[in-house]
Amino acid sequence: MTFLLGSGAGFSGDRTDAAIPVVAELIRRGQPSALVFETLGERTLAAAHRAMRDDPSAGFEPLLEELLTPVLDDCLRHGIAILGNFGAANPDGACRVVAELAARTGRGGASIGRVHGDDIRARLGELELQRWEAENRELPGEMALISANVYLGAAPLVEALELGAEVVVTGRVADPALFLAPLVHHFGWAWDDWDRLAAGMMAGHLAECGAQVSGGYFADPGRKEVPNLARVGYPIIEVEEDGSLVVTKPVDTGGMVTARTVKEQLLYEVHDPANYLTPDVVVDLSSVRVEEIGPDRVAVSGIRGKPAPQRLKTTVCYEGGWQGEAEISYAGPNALARARLAAEVLRERLTFRAPPELRSRLDIVGHASVFDSDAGDLQRTMPGSASGDYRLRLAAEHAERRWVERATQELLALYCAGPAGGGGVRRQFQRRVCTSSYLVKRSDVDAFATLFDARPADERSPAHATR
Repeated sequence: MTFLLGSGAGFSGDRTDAAIPVVAELIRRGQPSALVFETLGERTLAAAHRAMRDDPSAGFEPLLEELLTPVLDDCLRHGIAILGNFGAANPDGACRVVAELAARTGRGGASIGRVHGDDIRARLGELELQRWEAENRELPGEMALISANVYLGAAPLVEALELGAEVVVTGRVADPALFLAPLVHHFGWAWDDWDRLAAGMMAGHLAECGAQVSGGYFADPGRKEVPNLARVGYPIIEVEEDGSLVVTKPVDTGGMVTARTVKEQLLYEVHDPANYLTPDVVVDLSSVRVEEIGPDRVAVSGIRGKPAPQRLKTTVCYEGGWQGEAEISYAGPNALARARLAAEVLRERLTFRAPPELRSRLDIVGHASVFDSDAGDLQRTMPGSASGDYRLRLAAEHAERRWVERATQELLALYCAGPAGGGGVRRQFQRRVCTSSYLVKRSDVDAFATLFDARPADERSPAHATR
């Protein structure tokens, strides 16, 4: 029987009502299904570790309650498994929130699976690490280290489902593995059935970014029109036992699923289409076929798989000093010239008001920003309208906060120090995160699942205290 994979979120900060029509559609169809929340990125995870360091009860997805409240009861009542990496740095904390939400609906006995093994901070010094591609940074010292997490595959999630988990909470796993796990559990696919595993992994890859595959990130007015984007429907992937799959979305939602939207997402972040590395399988897309078979229905076939790699990607996040931003607006006649002058004044001021190791960048938003260099070559030479509305943005970074504050204060001083007509200054500061990637041996990673027990440790049964 067809298995349905629904997407409830594509990143941390995604729409918290997105899963509602997806769950309604899964219930309407009445087929075996799972709802997946993908809410974790490298810096999201680092921010979660920082939050947990400041408050041991924090460190999981901050929008978790808003994401689950509208759909948790319906999913539990209709047997729709929920899987999410919303555990981030604190899966136990996320499990407690899920348990509390379930209790409010009268489902206090809901079974919650907790995946372990991705956090390897304590073992980082003893593992054999291989640098990732062109990575040339040394491992940070203990004081600078924020997080070190392995991208786990689907196996421990399948283990959680086999334990009877109705909700599976993870930290760092490969995003598409969240979707592959319920397929392996439902169909009983073998771990060396490479073609089926590859198809399941790509089903997850197509859905992992939420509405990106159903028109959200595809929309480009006048070039790629997408209807009713305000109510864009998040994807549902129909998967058969043989690995064939169809991408669709809930009825009566906005957006669209076409061959073009699917192709864009299919190749998203894929460096080598013939060798797309994932923890569970190496995917070969060189013979893939994408075919529209009906309105908002696209079949994807021809996906092939190869044996899984022997090493797993690990992302290490560490302290990178401080960064700050400050902005000021110039508008009206001759605004561009005034914004350019302000940028030159700041560049000169920073040469004698800040240490030489301070890194800074000045952009004129509305004229030259995204594609400019740190030196501002485009903003000096690219023609533009003399009159208009421009926002001068300074970004600065340094190991010490005081120098970042000094740099941004120089922009604040433009209020009266000139040029004329500047206004609307805003400043902000935050600690900077740096990341490095490595590969660890699969055999060095101990990934497993347990059922979460919210009771105090001294009240738990032995079954919950052991693997």
